[in-house]
Amino acid sequence: MPTVVQLPAGKALTVRAAADAFLDSLRNPNTVRSYGVGDGKTAERIGEARPLGSVANDEIGEALELLWGTAAVNTWNARRAAVLGWCAEYGYDGPAVPAWTKRLAVPDSETPARSKMAVDRLIARREVHLREKTLWRTLYETAGRSEEVLEVNIEDLDLAARRCPVKAKGARSKARRRGQAREDFVLETVYWDAGTARLLPRLLRGRTCGPVFVTHRRPGPGKIVSARDVCPDTGLARLSYCQARALLDEHTAVRGPGTGWDLHEYRHSALTHLGEQGASLLMLMAKSRHKKPENVRRYFKPSPEAISELTSLLAPGDSRR
Repeated sequence: MPTVVQLPAGKALTVRAAADAFLDSLRNPNTVRSYGVGDGKTAERIGEARPLGSVANDEIGEALELLWGTAAVNTWNARRAAVLGWCAEYGYDGPAVPAWTKRLAVPDSETPARSKMAVDRLIARREVHLREKTLWRTLYETAGRSEEVLEVNIEDLDLAARRCPVKAKGARSKARRRGQAREDFVLETVYWDAGTARLLPRLLRGRTCGPVFVTHRRPGPGKIVSARDVCPDTGLARLSYCQARALLDEHTAVRGPGTGWDLHEYRHSALTHLGEQGASLLMLMAKSRHKKPENVRRYFKPSPEAISELTSLLAPGDSRR
């Protein structure tokens, strides 16, 4: 919660002083950094030296529209929230965000779902390295987040049962302490099948512990890496998300760098294909480990062919034969 900040006394509170006082009242440094952009640019737009009480509500709205009226929906909502919090801090002594600058509904994710044939053909290509084949197949069969899968170590794997625990996004903490280790969080389980089961033993040959997915080189002398992120058998460092994304883009880009697939597409594709095969919403939630049905619905993007096949059930009589 914001703390009470002593405001300048003896003179009218300026727009800049009010913004600085509000930002100083925030405890979370990430919130300060994010809100600082919205409040700072808005203060510049309406005049930093002006008395706060002289600013009209519509001026706040016009500043928001001019600065972020054409920005992405998430950017607009974030900047609006920053200014809304700042204005609410002063109640009747300052302006308010006008009602016509509404918070916008976040659109559905634009991440595409690739066809099962496209996924299989990419992984089967001869020029793709075994490490990438294994990573992509694991992402697809587990429907896991790429950050979770890349963090897995060999000692975490249950190869016989085809599963392993992962530290999920927003994992709950078991204890309140600084510098928490992975084991201090509630872990969740991901499952894979035959494709990953065939590739993993080949990838792990000769290694008994350390990261499952490693780079082809050792970390530089000036880079500090934790013991968990280095393979003790080879000295190779864990493959990072940025490196894995660049490798996927290298094999899938058709219109230059940055135009290829994204690692998250494997998660979208897996959940879409399971849904097309008749998996229920509850089973999709169990597989994806989403807590809210509306979140997993955004991942289900059936193909035109699947919708066409479904529509054929409505045909009269036996016309589908």
